[in-house]
Amino acid sequence: MGESKILCIGLVCLDIINVVDKYPEEDTDSRCLSQRWQRGGNASNSCTVISLLGAPCAFMGSLAPGRVADFIVDDFMRCGVDVSALAWQSEGVTPCACCIVCTSSGSRTVVLSDTNLPDVTTDDFQKVDLSQYKWIHWEGRNAGEQVKMIKRVQEYNLTIPTDKIITISVEIEKTRDELYQLFEHADVGPVQWDCITHNYRSFYHSEGQHEIQFWTQSLWYTISVSQVFVSKDVARNSGYNSAAEALRGLYSRVRKGAFLICAWAEKGADGMGPEGIVVHSDAFPPEAIVDTLGAGDTFNASVIFALSNGKNLQEALVFGCQTAGRKCGIQGYDGIVVNG
Repeated sequence: MGESKILCIGLVCLDIINVVDKYPEEDTDSRCLSQRWQRGGNASNSCTVISLLGAPCAFMGSLAPGRVADFIVDDFMRCGVDVSALAWQSEGVTPCACCIVCTSSGSRTVVLSDTNLPDVTTDDFQKVDLSQYKWIHWEGRNAGEQVKMIKRVQEYNLTIPTDKIITISVEIEKTRDELYQLFEHADVGPVQWDCITHNYRSFYHSEGQHEIQFWTQSLWYTISVSQVFVSKDVARNSGYNSAAEALRGLYSRVRKGAFLICAWAEKGADGMGPEGIVVHSDAFPPEAIVDTLGAGDTFNASVIFALSNGKNLQEALVFGCQTAGRKCGIQGYDGIVVNG
């Protein structure tokens, strides 16, 4: 068996991207600088970035057969992303987003036609061979089903050696109450939290897996640390005005041992772990803002990549901000990796 993969579960759609030098006024005709089809969706974009960074990656999401799906699958294959876990749907239409990227302001405006295509279900996830993966990342969508999927991974982790445990991460981007239940379920611990004392030690496994060991009942118990990515929109909707403020206010909602991470656009990103210390990375803006579409997905993917390769939280935040900054300076994703 080859190197274990990172699996991202969530949306894939078609992005029809119009690049303009000035945002169009309502009820007018205007020309765009360029137009392209691009595979989109948060989890899909993160797969692209993870693969470009050099890690084996797989995508799980829903598609409906047709020309759009053919384009999407071909592009996944071009990027080296495993699509064997795709959930093909017999009803519904593959979603499409019309995007306006404005070069003068750096803005990106997205209008999504979120069709009646069913999301991935627990039944779909039961078919997944978990032994292939070292990390599974969920883009928060149908949270009720996703909680059940996460619990399956937690139960699986109880049955395998600690160096094979799957790390779980979730992204909570939208301000929908249903998604907030994912805060408390992003945990992969094989012990009950109410049995744990405050004695713990944190270290990074040789394969890059971050683990915390808790001392209880004369034994060390090992858990794999999970990551929760919370968006600026969710933070603001919860009443917080900065990433650091959001982390301090929201950390009580995640399971002990998890990392809570919040990116704040041009202000960079902050993270907090079980020690309760907020760490920060400044943003790394390009000389000129070209295309910010997918910058957040790039950040998430880069942090996951860094943590899965043994970097600590501070290093992962810096790497995420650097990679997202490079992405904002180019159209699309090709070119975000600096060789040498």
